[in-house]
Amino acid sequence: MGQDGGMPDAFTTRMLHLVTGSQERVVDITGDCEQFLREAAAGRDGLLNVFVPHATAGIAVIETGSGSDDDLLAALHALLPADDRWQHRHGSPGHGRDHVVPAMVPPHATLPVIGGRLELGTWQSVCLVDTNRDNANRQVRLSFLG
Repeated sequence: MGQDGGMPDAFTTRMLHLVTGSQERVVDITGDCEQFLREAAAGRDGLLNVFVPHATAGIAVIETGSGSDDDLLAALHALLPADDRWQHRHGSPGHGRDHVVPAMVPPHATLPVIGGRLELGTWQSVCLVDTNRDNANRQVRLSFLG
């Protein structure tokens, strides 16, 4: 219900706190999104926005568990090698590439919610893509508009 006891709030948001460790990772957060929607959407239709407020991470909607997550990291390495070509030079060797990743894997996704449920394709998962080994503490903002 809304704050006045009337209609449900049209906008609800929550911050997830994740620890990704010291390796590049693709972290499936679909379950976190579904849990948030059970509370925030309450059976309504709307949109889920997933946003990562970091300059070195992104959100991807991909298949996981079949090697696609490792393939994504390998593709990013092929496109953006972790070497000394980057002008942005602080942190681990090749860290400048991490600051280019969000141009390829955007820091957000907006997804349909129907009847309070995330409407993904059969093999789609919502994932945090974190190539930055220097920062293990990540946040992801989930926002439901409906």
